[in-house]
Amino acid sequence: MVEEFGFSMTQTPLPVARIGIIGGGQLGRMLVRKAHQLGCTAVVLDPTPHSPAGQIADAQIVGGYFDREKIRELVEQVDITTYDLENIDAEFLQLLSKEGHTILPDPTVLAKIQDKQLQKEILRENGLPTSPFLPMPEPNKGAFTAFGYPLVHKARRGGYDGRGVAVLLSASDWDKHLPAAGFVERYIPFEKELAVLVARSTTGQTMVYPVCEMGFSGEANIMEMLLVPASIPDDVTSRAQQLAVSVMECFQGVGIFGVELFLAKDGEILINEISPRTHNSGHYTIEACATDQFEQHLRAILGFPLGDTQQLVPAALINLLGEPGHSGNPVLVGLHEALAIPGVSVHLYGKAKTAPFRKMGHVTVVDKDLHRAKEKAMLVKNTLSITAAP
Repeated sequence: MVEEFGFSMTQTPLPVARIGIIGGGQLGRMLVRKAHQLGCTAVVLDPTPHSPAGQIADAQIVGGYFDREKIRELVEQVDITTYDLENIDAEFLQLLSKEGHTILPDPTVLAKIQDKQLQKEILRENGLPTSPFLPMPEPNKGAFTAFGYPLVHKARRGGYDGRGVAVLLSASDWDKHLPAAGFVERYIPFEKELAVLVARSTTGQTMVYPVCEMGFSGEANIMEMLLVPASIPDDVTSRAQQLAVSVMECFQGVGIFGVELFLAKDGEILINEISPRTHNSGHYTIEACATDQFEQHLRAILGFPLGDTQQLVPAALINLLGEPGHSGNPVLVGLHEALAIPGVSVHLYGKAKTAPFRKMGHVTVVDKDLHRAKEKAMLVKNTLSITAAP
């Protein structure tokens, strides 16, 4: 079999690599699991002691994402440093990279994507489709009116999970604007919100995943349900996947990128935002794909051959969010009932405290029929909840 594929046998010492992860949340937690599976060790940097990733890592350094002393401590004891969030000290990471430390994705790429206005400018300069936008260093009522409603006001930095984004449908919504430097972009009447994961390794090999269809909670503006494959024509699938690959090539990224897209009502596909890391829209890959996004990210930054991205079974995913009005020690309601549903996999993130709309876990439902998977996911959504102890 080895000869059939033209391989020669190589020897790899253990541990395969010492991986450093800036960020100890759920993405880091799932990355640590895969690091161990691939024969790597993992050290996590996070300000919260006993963080979700720190609970299972080989070690955790307790420190903030802009604590330069702690960041240096991390990168100097590992072979490769990566991250599970964007809001970190990219400037210092660029300095450490110049000193010879391996940090992937490249901190220079991270710095460009952190600045959402610069991100859009780079896309436009490279001929990649995105909604029209206008820089807005300071919110200005007259400038908003001149740009035209409806519009979306975005902060240049720091926004995630619905934060840093305000939709203003008319001038009467002016008070909803953000008190921050940012930009305004045209509101797109979209048919669907899509996402595509794309991986690129240090060798330049690129692999793209199926197109996902996302549904968002109006109250929290956090992804509520994901369906894969998206119910779109084949030509739209091909265009969306090629666009994601073009984004990765444009930024010369390494690792996994999540590319969020709008399918406009006129059929045009526009790039919404880019995440240079593993992504919430890719959690379904753990149960549904030949190679999940966390293993793929590690393969990419380690320079290993990328894994097969084939989807083996349709999937629906819901986020488990803290119930409104509940804060404190988490309590699961309906876990036994949810686990009795065929095809259900529950992932809890090990967070010590719940809060309204906080991501506490997710559930993936697989089924040979996507419609049935969606029905089961809705049943789980109505069955399983996270409240707080009295």
